[in-house]
Amino acid sequence: MMLNFLDALRAAGIPASIKEHLLLLEALDRDVIERRPEDFYYLARATYVKDEGLIDRFDQVFAKVFKGLLGQDGVEAEIPEEWLCLVAEKFLSPEEMEKIKSLGDWDEIMKTLKERLEEQKERHQAGSKWIGTGGTSPFGHGGYNPEGVRIGGESRHKRAIKVWEKREFANLDSNREIGTRNIKVALRRLRRFAREGAADELDLDATIRGTARQGWLDIRMRPERHNAVKLLLFLDVGGSMDPHIKLCEELFSAATSEFKNMEFFYFHNCLYEGVWKDNRRRFAERTPTWDLLHKYGHDYKVIFVGDAAMSPYEISHPGGSVEHMNEEAGAVWLQRVAHTYPATVWLNPAPAEHWGYSQSTRTIRDLMNERMYPLTLEGLDEAMRELTRKR
Repeated sequence: MMLNFLDALRAAGIPASIKEHLLLLEALDRDVIERRPEDFYYLARATYVKDEGLIDRFDQVFAKVFKGLLGQDGVEAEIPEEWLCLVAEKFLSPEEMEKIKSLGDWDEIMKTLKERLEEQKERHQAGSKWIGTGGTSPFGHGGYNPEGVRIGGESRHKRAIKVWEKREFANLDSNREIGTRNIKVALRRLRRFAREGAADELDLDATIRGTARQGWLDIRMRPERHNAVKLLLFLDVGGSMDPHIKLCEELFSAATSEFKNMEFFYFHNCLYEGVWKDNRRRFAERTPTWDLLHKYGHDYKVIFVGDAAMSPYEISHPGGSVEHMNEEAGAVWLQRVAHTYPATVWLNPAPAEHWGYSQSTRTIRDLMNERMYPLTLEGLDEAMRELTRKR
């Protein structure tokens, strides 16, 4: 099994050598860890993975080779698990769905959820009121309601205004091979070359001119020419962005190679008071958004990448985030970024013809002053032209 593990890592593009394999075996032989699957996972990851961008690949290989060895984290909530055990799912016709009414606005829905938590004492299944599964209740999962709070489970109708669950997001892989070099070509429109730093490159033309003028060898050096554009990249990750991972990784990889002065941060659905660098530690190691606005100058270009698909309350209301109780609405933070950085665009991987059906997409597009572009070659080209436009 250990040799199969090594072969699988290599096949996934992780540079695992025999030396590292023997080091792992030696560590196991000397009992440097407790004999627990979690400890073995972290020891193997520390041994084989030298680049954090490869951690997601490692996790996929580890799960495939040692399938069933590690259990999944459960939902972190005070709601008993047996309340959310899906026994039977209620299937409704389109006509029946039309008859189901929403509780009302955000405040009413959250107030009602609080009342349900105080009143409910046992599990409920396939009903229209209590927290449970199936049915038409606005609280739980596995059923249908035009607006509600999904607690656990998987999204089925994409109608929840808030999600109560713990999810794990993976970092984008900066080493993924580009499917087409045209992405790089489109990004190259965003270039402004300058020569800065130490003079460590031979200036052949100046050397020839100086030698001819002086009569002896007059070697001239100059700083290396590089792209002086400064870029802030904000990447939406998790949830409805999962189907777009490959395309976003290709963009991320291309941007990493094209821009030397680039900083990237992750967010989920909408920008709030904190962003993060590592999705595995997004709750423990966050960077305040205010710090970014004060650290990076107004000359930075800003690119948001996300499908803008979420509950409208996530943008318009404090507490609307699906992961935490945000004190200020997402719209406030988006406006602050757009005001601080005049050159700001939003790239959307979802097809442009679908944007009109999403209220949240229309809202974010308005907040971006219509500077939302599809994540296609044509859309990239238009976005780069917008970022280079003089203001």
